[in-house]
Amino acid sequence: MNYLIAVLKNRIEAEAAYTALEKEDLPMAQISILGKGYQSADEFGLIDPNLQAIKQMKQLAYWLIPFGFASGYAFNVLTAIDLFHWAGSLGNHIIGGVFGAIAAAMGSFFVGGGAGLAFGSGDALPYRNRLNEGKYLIAVKGSDSLLKQAKRILKQFEPETLQGYVDSSGF
Repeated sequence: MNYLIAVLKNRIEAEAAYTALEKEDLPMAQISILGKGYQSADEFGLIDPNLQAIKQMKQLAYWLIPFGFASGYAFNVLTAIDLFHWAGSLGNHIIGGVFGAIAAAMGSFFVGGGAGLAFGSGDALPYRNRLNEGKYLIAVKGSDSLLKQAKRILKQFEPETLQGYVDSSGF
C-alpha cells in the first residue's frame, strides 16, 4: 500500500485540506486526519517504537537464553573451571549454564531493546512527536495516481512536510 502523509500546523489547516480533497471527489475512506479530536497514532497504525523494541527483545530472548545456557554449560565442561568448590563438578557446569543464560538475557535486552529503540522506529516516531506537539497529519493511502492527485491538492496548503511511502510491512 502506498501512503502520502502531510504535516499541517493546526486543526483549521487540516480540516481545510481535508475539505479540498473531498471537493476533488477523492475516495474519503482512504483519507484520514490524525490529531487531537481525530484518529490517534495508534488507531491509524503508527507503530509505537517502545512496544516494537520490547517485542524484538522478547523474540531475541526466546532463542538466546537457551543457547546461552547450553554454551555456558559446554564452556564449563570444556574448561573444567571450578567456580564454587562446594558445588561439585555437575553443580559448576549448571552454574556455568546459568551464567551463560544471564549473559544471553543481557544481550537480548541491550541488542533487541536498545537497538529497537534507537533504530527500529523509522518515521513513525517523528510523526508521533508532531502529533504530541499539537500538529495534525493528513494521511492518504492508495494508488500512485491517487497520491499524485492528493499531493497536488495538499501542496496548496504548504504543509511542513509532505512525504510519500511504499508500505510493505505495516507502518
